[in-house]
Amino acid sequence: MTIELHNNVYCEGEGIPVVLVHGFPVDHRMWNECADALKTTAAEHGMKQFPIWAPDMPGAGEGPIPSDENSGGKDTDGAFLNGLDRMADAYVDLLHAAGYDKAIWVGLSMGGYLILDVQRLHPEAVAALALCDTKAAADSEKMRAKRIAIAEECESTGTHEPVMGFAAATSEDSTIKQSDAYREQFTAWINEQPAEGIAWRERMAAGRPDLNDVLSTITAPVAVICGDKDPSSPPSVMAPIADAMTATSTDMTVVFDCGHFSAYEHPQAVADALLALVRRVQ
Repeated sequence: MTIELHNNVYCEGEGIPVVLVHGFPVDHRMWNECADALKTTAAEHGMKQFPIWAPDMPGAGEGPIPSDENSGGKDTDGAFLNGLDRMADAYVDLLHAAGYDKAIWVGLSMGGYLILDVQRLHPEAVAALALCDTKAAADSEKMRAKRIAIAEECESTGTHEPVMGFAAATSEDSTIKQSDAYREQFTAWINEQPAEGIAWRERMAAGRPDLNDVLSTITAPVAVICGDKDPSSPPSVMAPIADAMTATSTDMTVVFDCGHFSAYEHPQAVADALLALVRRVQ
């Protein structure tokens, strides 16, 4: 029993693939401009083109929604305790099916949970990691309960309203997040997600394990990237993650006037940091 993924290939090439793992509650399209910038900037530096992928998570974009059984079953409160592990296995299976042993794994927000779990379960498949606007800790009891409540509401009513806050901005947010273009784009992307898919990802995230112990085991090169105005993963959250990776060399990039979706808000800055990571691996 396996989880199926829908892969989106930005470009083929030679060498180790860069696998971009998107955040919640959108799909792989949040990487579009960053992937283009990464490809273009690599060419400008005279580098051979490497594969760039961005699979849709289960329940996101064109990603099939797994059954409860394939997700590893629900806990008593409705969380998928094994959902993240099953998804990590699926990403590595996708890599192997394409004939590759390793990837440079790039995860933003919920995508960061995924790539840390790949490191935990399949360290041999990790050539490098880029942790963007994310965290290693499991949810608090309050946050876990909130995720389950959102999942139940989305499933029962088909609404997207509980997660529309990702498209809204306050006066404390970055310039781009406060723009009409940002609000309109994220509102459209969220509304295009299946409500049941939003629910699946919430149940998966609610049941995920704490991954802080993984950080000290990482020996592959790492990049840590975050926006200075990220309300949930600012530098004060991301710097301790970088500091905890004592067994490897870690480069940290803080993107200024930038919120949670750094790869969307400042795609070139993130692409530059990712290209530096690729060059370290090559």
